[in-house]
Amino acid sequence: MAMHPCTTTLLLAFLAVALPGGAKAWHFCGSSGDVFAPRSTYQSNLALLSAGLAKNASASPALFAAGGVGDPPDTVYGLALCRGDTTNANDCGACVAAGELSLPPTGDNFAAYFSKVRNVTAPAEVFDAAVVALLNATADHAAASSPRRFATGVEAFRGWGVRDIYALVQCTPDMSPAGCRSCLAGIISWVNDPDYFSGSPTGRVLGVRCNYWYDVHPFFPGSPLLRLDAPAFDVSPPAPSPAPVAADTKPPADRAGSVFICLKRRKASKNQNTPIIPAPNKIKRGNCAIFDLPTLQIATDNFSNSNKLGEGGFGTVYRGKLGNGQKVAVKKLSQAQYTREGLNQLHNELQLLAELQHKNFVRLLGFCSHQDEMMLVYEHIKNGSLDIFLFDTSRAKTLNWEQRYNIILGIAKGILYLHEDSSIRIIHRDLKANNILLDENMNPKIADFGLGRLLGGGHTQTKTATVVGTYGYMAPEYALFGKVSPKIDIFSFGVLVLEIVTGRRNSGFDTTYNAVNLLTEVWNCWTKGTALQLADQSLDGYSDSKVLRCIHIGLLCVQESPIDRPSISSVILMLTRRRIKLQQPRQPAFFFGGDFSSVYQQQHRHRNYMYDKSGVIVEDKFSVNDVTNTDPYPR
Repeated sequence: MAMHPCTTTLLLAFLAVALPGGAKAWHFCGSSGDVFAPRSTYQSNLALLSAGLAKNASASPALFAAGGVGDPPDTVYGLALCRGDTTNANDCGACVAAGELSLPPTGDNFAAYFSKVRNVTAPAEVFDAAVVALLNATADHAAASSPRRFATGVEAFRGWGVRDIYALVQCTPDMSPAGCRSCLAGIISWVNDPDYFSGSPTGRVLGVRCNYWYDVHPFFPGSPLLRLDAPAFDVSPPAPSPAPVAADTKPPADRAGSVFICLKRRKASKNQNTPIIPAPNKIKRGNCAIFDLPTLQIATDNFSNSNKLGEGGFGTVYRGKLGNGQKVAVKKLSQAQYTREGLNQLHNELQLLAELQHKNFVRLLGFCSHQDEMMLVYEHIKNGSLDIFLFDTSRAKTLNWEQRYNIILGIAKGILYLHEDSSIRIIHRDLKANNILLDENMNPKIADFGLGRLLGGGHTQTKTATVVGTYGYMAPEYALFGKVSPKIDIFSFGVLVLEIVTGRRNSGFDTTYNAVNLLTEVWNCWTKGTALQLADQSLDGYSDSKVLRCIHIGLLCVQESPIDRPSISSVILMLTRRRIKLQQPRQPAFFFGGDFSSVYQQQHRHRNYMYDKSGVIVEDKFSVNDVTNTDPYPR
């Protein structure tokens, strides 16, 4: 039967000292009585640490990672160690990312769970002696002969229905040979203990720094590194191994499984008077690294103003350069923005970007959490945001028509991945020119997933009590009623298409009902047959038919009713297949003509509409400071 190497994931969280490479299998985790509150800094640090260990482990030649997040008293240190016979780094990373940290069932400083099934028929002292001999020999090999501190072994055992005994031992590769051997000796001695493994045909202990597993059936792939001959059955048990590390209590012996986790002794508190820091939602893939603050301070010249790239909805973005020469962009949550909303957005973005990988998305490299500061680290996109090229008159001629068309198509492909092709369905909710970055080849990269919303499996829409996003790009059903569906991204995309073609921002000029926004002007020209006049004056060498087709598609995307807007897959077909006949558009949403006869305006005359340079605002309904809580659902 084919077998695959299992991955061991060890996560340690304890007070304020980094992990030494000493001989202890586990560590005392602090005094009793400490608690951590739900949504506390400690729990937030714990989740952030677990998110970063997977990538670091898979990138290490030893498939091992250690790190820490936060500052005392909320520092969390962690270890991730893939089994020594794991050869595929991607498998390692995926397995570590799938590991879940949980508190032990008791309040003790450590917990060990292991198999305790029916005993072998051989006398316990005889079988235990054979197991101890095999484990000690395999431990010697792992400590002295393997840079990864890993070894497997098999011992012949002829009798009582047992043919062979198999063993696997491992230490973290940063331990010295002596430290590794001493660590293993402490837990191997449990074999002779009747409360643990004595007489059991299988046993497993996972310590923070060392672990072993033995079984009468093969459980690892490939040939063992060590082979022992069958022992004589009248041999007395060997001298006991070095004494195990002292512990406060023995773990329960009737549980199946094999986990050994040391945790800071903080129990979840039900006290509602807790800090506002929210714990991140569960991150399903650890595709991001953990950065420490000094590294990012050096990279950004201590976050100097000269390196400031811009400011977003919850923080400031700085350019930086890491020690290896890699250019990065660091999004920093400032003290003034250290609110539940800002942290919700940061955690939301971390969760989504760790899950999503697409060529038209900005790539998340990692994160940093330090005291009251939290940061996300992205790849640096050379040319900055799209709005600079569209609306800055000094750079208006930079984008030719072919580049603009490719930008439109690239954005559409990114949205297609969000709405239809990813394992989870996501609504971006803040698509706009500022959130489209351009790389050195002018390829678009969608950024800023802080407001992203996940749709549950089988659902096509949901509703939120709080509207967030950017006025001028909001679909009417979302702006007025909080209805969230993929069609609100389609509306934002339509606005973007019209902005890219015309080189003009979707904004009005005053607060009167006679104000004319971009959608209104495009519709007026479309109905008069003069839509080509809207093409950016800086463009030359473009095809009239392609420009008109893009304007046509843009108008279809900004239809007032979501039913009338196409899906993103249909949009891509319209863009790439010229022979597909397009439906005739109707008057777009938020049309401000002389009659002011929008369906929404007719139905909601009692509302007070204000029109400014950003778009339409319903004064009595909008809140720009709140953000919805996003819960992850499988698609």
